[in-house]
Amino acid sequence: MKKVVSFSLMLMVGLVLSQMLPSQMGAEHYAYFREVITIMLGVCLAFIMINVGREFEIDKTNVRGYAKDYLVAMFAAAMPWLLIALYYIFVLLPSEMWGEGEVWKESLLLSRYAAPTSAGILFAMLAALNLQKSWIYQKIQVLAIFDDLDTILLMIPLQVAMIGMKWQMGVVLFVVCLLLWIGWRYMSRFDVPQSWKAILSYALLTYGVILAIYMATKHLFGEEGAIHIEVLLPAFVVGMVIKNRHVGGKEEERVATGISLLFMLLVGMSMPLINAGDVASDNMSVIGSIPMISWGELALHVLAVSLLSNLGKLVPMLFYRDHSLTERLALSVGMFTRGEVGAGVIFIAIGYNIGGPILLISVLTLVLNLVLTIGFVYIVKRLALKAQKM
Repeated sequence: MKKVVSFSLMLMVGLVLSQMLPSQMGAEHYAYFREVITIMLGVCLAFIMINVGREFEIDKTNVRGYAKDYLVAMFAAAMPWLLIALYYIFVLLPSEMWGEGEVWKESLLLSRYAAPTSAGILFAMLAALNLQKSWIYQKIQVLAIFDDLDTILLMIPLQVAMIGMKWQMGVVLFVVCLLLWIGWRYMSRFDVPQSWKAILSYALLTYGVILAIYMATKHLFGEEGAIHIEVLLPAFVVGMVIKNRHVGGKEEERVATGISLLFMLLVGMSMPLINAGDVASDNMSVIGSIPMISWGELALHVLAVSLLSNLGKLVPMLFYRDHSLTERLALSVGMFTRGEVGAGVIFIAIGYNIGGPILLISVLTLVLNLVLTIGFVYIVKRLALKAQKM
């Protein structure tokens, strides 16, 4: 539980630092500092996604058996996303902006953070209760991984929308298809070292290749013609092809947690300047151009967005009718949890210069859901124990 609280605290500390450092460091020094932060963020996110990919294990001989689970996870990923996007557009933005394509693209990208599940703490809690063999434990493991996979895949059409169908985007789509084929063809194939040092080296290599492609194409074709591949999918596929061996030990857990905490801090530090009553001068997005709102209004919007995101996660309640309502409710509440993958989507949104009050609402909603994860896990535990006695 301390881990979840620490995540939200680090995110908030980073948010405070993002508002203090520009004036303390000066514009020129802070610009170089932001570049270093971006590189560190990419490596940390690659490390996290490689570990997520390592947990992606399915039985290839029973692909049809996963069809229903994937459908449920897809709806559970899409419903909060769409509900929040509609809220951002029709509640937070003026009516004259509703028909603008850029508004829809930016809102869909920024609301994408709402879907990811981070249920590692939940798994540990259920395992401690000797519920590893329960239907709830086994099913939520599958749905959590599919939910993260859907988040990664749904970022691809959003990237197409943000960049446009240039020839560079065709290259990106080819790379995506190739990576998906490699991940499926060689899933859990390579038995390689999996200590934290090894995983970090894979993360450095993965992000290094992506950065090298970007820098080379930027040099050849300029900023507009550069090929930018998000690190989410390549790192996830690297994890997929690794034959997962659970490397235990306090050092492994401590380093993995430390990298996640550093990632949350850096995400907060990447936030653009928030000027009350105005917007940051370096903000280039359309939805970021709306004036900042009061803290009271921000709080109400954070509560509303949190409610919508969790209502959208109740999709599993409509399926698995052969199981009790208690089990289905436990499964749905287990999908409420949030973590590093959601923060990764916000980091990507910041990379597209999307800012303003809507970005702040997204970040604060993530913080709130991280804190509430403690309550979500407790509710799932009670429901799981109740279902076991039935």
